[in-house]
Amino acid sequence: MSKLVQPCNQAPVQIVDTTLRDGEQTAGVVFANNEKVRIAKLLDAIGVHQIEAGIPVMGGDEQEAIQAIVKADLTASIMAWNRAVVKDVEASLACDVDAVAISISTSDIHIKHKLQTSRDWVLSHMTEAVAFAKRHDLYVSVNAEDASRSDMDFLIKFGREARDVGADRLRYCDTVGIMDPFTICEQVQMLREATGLEIEMHTHNDFGMATANALAGVQGGAKFVGVTINGLGERAGNAALEEVVMALKYLSRIDLNFKTDMFREASEYVARASGRELPVWKAIVGTNMFAHESGIHADGVLKDASTYEAFTPEEVGLQRQIVIGKHSGTKALVAKFLEYGIHLSLEDARLLLPKVREVSVTLKRALFDKELVYIYEDFRQETGHGKDAS
Repeated sequence: MSKLVQPCNQAPVQIVDTTLRDGEQTAGVVFANNEKVRIAKLLDAIGVHQIEAGIPVMGGDEQEAIQAIVKADLTASIMAWNRAVVKDVEASLACDVDAVAISISTSDIHIKHKLQTSRDWVLSHMTEAVAFAKRHDLYVSVNAEDASRSDMDFLIKFGREARDVGADRLRYCDTVGIMDPFTICEQVQMLREATGLEIEMHTHNDFGMATANALAGVQGGAKFVGVTINGLGERAGNAALEEVVMALKYLSRIDLNFKTDMFREASEYVARASGRELPVWKAIVGTNMFAHESGIHADGVLKDASTYEAFTPEEVGLQRQIVIGKHSGTKALVAKFLEYGIHLSLEDARLLLPKVREVSVTLKRALFDKELVYIYEDFRQETGHGKDAS
C-alpha cells in the first residue's frame, strides 16, 4: 500500500518536493548520488510528505540514487517521474518506489509542436500508463504538462479519463509560469469539481509568481503543492519549499508542523550541491531576512522584534543581525557596542555616528566589527570620551 494513503494523508496540505528531479533539471546542475541521498534525508527530517526522487528510465547513476533513497527507509513517500510510457513505469517498479508521476502534455501548442500528434493519442498513452501503474499497486499522480495553456474542456476530459483508470491525483503544471493567482484559483476549483480528483500545484516562477500561484491553488482546493528547496528549477525555478511552508503557516493559517528550523541548513546544502548561490535577499532563508541597518528599523526591532519581523529568525535557522552602516542610528550603535562589551553612552553614540557614516559611504558598504572598534578607539583618543571594554 502506498505511504501516501497512510496517516500523513490527514494533513490539510501535503508537500511534494521535486528538488531531486525538477531541481536537478536546472541547466548546469548535477547532484552526486550521495548528495541526492543526503537531500532526501534532509527533506524527510523537515517533514516533507512526498519526495520526487528522479527519473528511473535514465538508468545508471539515476536508478542507483533512487534505489538508495528507497532503501534509506524514510517516512516520506518516494515518487519517481515517468513519461506516459509503460517501460518508464517498469523502470520505476524496478526501483521499488511507492508512487509514480506519469507526465504528458495537454496543451495544443505542446501536442502540435512537441509531440506532433493528437489529443486522442495523448489520452490513450496516458490511460495505458496509468492503468499499468495501478495494476502494480502504485500511487499515481497524472501530470498535465502545460496545463495552464490547455483548453479547459480537454483538461477536464484528461482528468476524468485519468480518474476512470485509477489515477489518485492530477498535477496541474504551470509549465512556463504564465498564470496569475486569481485565474489559477478558479481553474483549480473547476478541475476539482469536474473531475473529482485531488489537485497538485506545480508552479514555475517565470513571472515571479510561483509561490503566489501555489497558494492560490490551495485556496481553490488543491491539497498537494510541488516545491523545491530554494526554488531551484528550470529557467526561473519553481515554488520554493521554505516560502510555501512559511506562507501557509503565517498567511493561510495552515501549520504543517514542519521542522522549519532546518530550512537554512537545507538551503545552504542544496546551494552548495547545485553550485547556485543562495542570495542574501532570498525570502525566508536569506541572511538579510533578519539584518537591520536603517536607524528607524533597528530601533524598532531592538524595542520589539515583531515591529519589523513577521516571525523569529530561529524559526528558520537564522539569527538576527544589527548591521552598522550609512543608515544606522544611535540606538543601533549602542546595541552593537554592547555586543563587544563596550557600554557606549547615547551622547558618545551621537558623536561617533557621523564618522561611522562617513567611513561607510567611503567603503560603499556596512562596517565590519573590527572596523567599528578601530573607529571607536580613534574616537576615544581624539576626544577622551568612552572607556575600555568591560
